[in-house]
Amino acid sequence: MKLRLLSGSLVAAISLAACNSSDQPATPVAAPTQVAAIQTPPPEYPAELACAGVGGKSVLKVVVGPEGAPTEVALITTSGNSQLDDSAIARVREWKFRAATRNGQAVPTTIQVPVSFNPPSPKPDECFAIEERARRGG
Repeated sequence: MKLRLLSGSLVAAISLAACNSSDQPATPVAAPTQVAAIQTPPPEYPAELACAGVGGKSVLKVVVGPEGAPTEVALITTSGNSQLDDSAIARVREWKFRAATRNGQAVPTTIQVPVSFNPPSPKPDECFAIEERARRGG
């Protein structure tokens, strides 16, 4: 009986040792990172629209490539004004990002980007000149 107990203990010890031994240390896995905006200058806001109180929010689908540049920009939700939507798309195509990573490698990532156009309040002096030109027909 002692022999059987000893051999069972020996088998368990050898099994545990085999589980923990390795010729190679475990390679650490890099934690994933999320895409991050680096340079996001605002889009052009046509003065005529801003002064007329035309605003809105465009929501864009943006695919950020491994280099950190947008590779695809598409309109998901319109602001209600095609000039504002076009301005948002044009500017976001120029933005710079830090690409997301998985296992230490940069990967393409799809994100949604809201771009808001809020009419200025109070109106800047430029608006009065625009309104005067419109009133005179030019």
